[in-house]
Amino acid sequence: MKKVLTIAGSDSGGGAGIQADIKTMTVHGVYAASVITSVTAQNTLGVQGVNNLDAEFVAFQIDSVLSDIKIDALKTGMLGSREIVEITAEKIKEYGLDNLVVDPVMAASSGDLLLAENAVESYKEKLFPFAKIITPNLMEAKILAGKNTADKVSPKWLAEELIKYGSKYVLIKGGHLDNNFNGKKDLKERKALDLAVDLLYDGSEFIEFEAEYINTQHTHGTGCTLSASLASNLAKDLSIKEALSLSKAYITEAIKNGFKVGAGNNPVNHIFSLS
Repeated sequence: MKKVLTIAGSDSGGGAGIQADIKTMTVHGVYAASVITSVTAQNTLGVQGVNNLDAEFVAFQIDSVLSDIKIDALKTGMLGSREIVEITAEKIKEYGLDNLVVDPVMAASSGDLLLAENAVESYKEKLFPFAKIITPNLMEAKILAGKNTADKVSPKWLAEELIKYGSKYVLIKGGHLDNNFNGKKDLKERKALDLAVDLLYDGSEFIEFEAEYINTQHTHGTGCTLSASLASNLAKDLSIKEALSLSKAYITEAIKNGFKVGAGNNPVNHIFSLS
């Protein structure tokens, strides 16, 4: 069985973070190991509290796992602070880890901030160079590229900017809600077809991944779940295109099969295939 590590925060509501990652990895048939970076008090209504762990204890967890378990792929989610970002990058370099998926988590679906402002540059300079793929959504990509989140910016331009920081691939998520994709279908046609579009870039070629757009507000944990799925598929020695195609299909079904958990923004259904 392939083994995958998630380095991320805990979501007490179970919809995102470590909890979402372990559920996702399990249904993908891989063994999930975890390093917790932060403990949050949250539910479907929002984040009520955040407590980042000491960076040295995060490093202690990483050493504990990697000194014993051979990891085939890994993902990072909520890292919380500049110190945690940097020590995570140091450990990834020290252990020579491959198949790294970086989900640069900056805020919860509720809008609550989950990353210190001074950590953005550390992501780009310290962690991205070790990533096989980074998976920002449009908001995160704009912040990383130094733009205002309200700016109208081409996802292709964002991908070109972010690939400069050293990852092998950049995935810009969230094309359905942005009118700057310049692919084979214009915005009206995409909306008519109800398409959700993500853009993959390797430094020379752009590839669009389309799936059915699910019109719902209940999408808590979508980014965590996609990146955990992608790491699981990469652990199985699939190409990035094969892995992403399968992960895109998985997250679409997880959103489609979501159900009511609480009174707010409910999570995707990570284990829909078991029901």
